[in-house]
Amino acid sequence: MKHKASKRLSLTWVSLLCISCFFLGVTFTSRFRGSDDYGHEKEKSHEKDVTEEVLKIHKAIEALGKSVAMLQKQLSVSHSYQQVVGVSTTNTSTGGNQTSKVFMVIGVNTAFSSRQRRDSLRETWMPQGEKLEKLEKEKGIVVKFMIGHSATPHSILDKEIDSEDAQYKDFFRLDHVEGYYNLSAKTKTFFSSAVATWDAEFYVKIDDDVHVNLGMLGSTLALHRHKPRVYIGCMKSGPVLTKKTAKYREPEFWKFGEEGNKYFRHATGQIYAISKDLATYISNNQTAKYREPEFWKFGEEGNKYFRHATGQIYAISKDLATYISNNQPILHKYANEDVTLGSWFIGLEVEHIDDGNFCCSTPDCEMKADAGEVCVASFDWTCSGVCKSVNRMWMVHMICGEDDKAVWDANYYSLR
Repeated sequence: MKHKASKRLSLTWVSLLCISCFFLGVTFTSRFRGSDDYGHEKEKSHEKDVTEEVLKIHKAIEALGKSVAMLQKQLSVSHSYQQVVGVSTTNTSTGGNQTSKVFMVIGVNTAFSSRQRRDSLRETWMPQGEKLEKLEKEKGIVVKFMIGHSATPHSILDKEIDSEDAQYKDFFRLDHVEGYYNLSAKTKTFFSSAVATWDAEFYVKIDDDVHVNLGMLGSTLALHRHKPRVYIGCMKSGPVLTKKTAKYREPEFWKFGEEGNKYFRHATGQIYAISKDLATYISNNQTAKYREPEFWKFGEEGNKYFRHATGQIYAISKDLATYISNNQPILHKYANEDVTLGSWFIGLEVEHIDDGNFCCSTPDCEMKADAGEVCVASFDWTCSGVCKSVNRMWMVHMICGEDDKAVWDANYYSLR
């Protein structure tokens, strides 16, 4: 009997123990699961915080990108504006040194074989030695013979120019291979190099067989100094030569229109296409119903060139010289140097000034001098310069030259 009671008691305790273990297990599992859920919630919260931080950083990067793009656009506009208005403060040929500020730079085009022509100018209207230096320092007028180099480096021709330059110090040496049919390239190089060397208000090109009155030239240019883009000279429109035997034949004659007073060759307006580079060029150089108010620029009756300054002498303002310097690689060259220069300006907002005093014939300049007036420049049209200039330049200077004090007495900065 006792044995049966003991057995029933142990079964009771076993049952109670099982029930207790069950409840303990449930309690423990509940707590474990609660801790696990809390961990998951904490992990999800952390992931959410990280995502929000990434989004914030992404938005900040986008805002920074927009700011950089805007700054680049502003810099591009500023650079384009500088190209148009002619900002040029450093000399690229001397490693960024400040350029000399002057009133005008005159480049007298010359060749290796023209020593006697150069001497005829030095003996008449072009100052020498100390007077040449004084002219630059006191009046801001630079006068230099411009010349390149021969096809063979350090040839006897180059050495002769070196010797002459050492004697007179009146040369402006260009990185250009000399040659008569390279005059268009030489003109481009001259303006680009001059802009890099001098910060002038005007840049002038003259042939070495033309007589010039420096005082009258300076006074004339000073009257136009307030204008931003001027192109001054004797405007003409010569025939486009197409015959293969012609000395000045224009290989691209077909671009200059048909018989009659027509525009130069261009695409019809109904449809045309331009490359990205040209579209960008237009965008960067914007300055500007069918009647052409400036019709006179497009030549005379017949298949003629557009209007341009005759090549014996012309002047351009600082803005235009800077434009040439900045756009050298894409400026096209034609057979004739003066036509080439005119072509660079025909599509720009440029004031063409046709001044007859830049191209007086030798009889006319004498009559004007007798009347108390002097010309800016004189030459003979039949020779495209003073005929037999080596022997006659002194004579032209005597009858057509201004008073020796004219260039020194004028105050170009007060002539407005």
